[in-house]
Amino acid sequence: VVSSEVESTRSTPFSSQPEAMQNDEGRIVDLYLPRKCSATNRLIPAKEHGAVQFNVAQVDENGVYNGEFYTFAIAGFIRNRGESDACLNRLFHEKSLLTFSK
Repeated sequence: VVSSEVESTRSTPFSSQPEAMQNDEGRIVDLYLPRKCSATNRLIPAKEHGAVQFNVAQVDENGVYNGEFYTFAIAGFIRNRGESDACLNRLFHEKSLLTFSK
């Protein structure tokens, strides 16, 4: 009896094509969207656990969040080299979020 159960589970066919994921509208959507490092434009692999991604909010002159934000992703190898602080300063300066004037 046990061998027939094993045989029945082994004989299930697997398709060579993965099923496409669809949203409610019937459009095909991907499961995974790769990220790019904001500092180096290199792709961040899905299994890299050292990478970080964060949003920097835009605020008005009263300090109230206005619904807009900038997204930054930093790869783990930049963080391991200790260059993430300098890279973030450069990125913030490019977006006019940080000034170096005295």
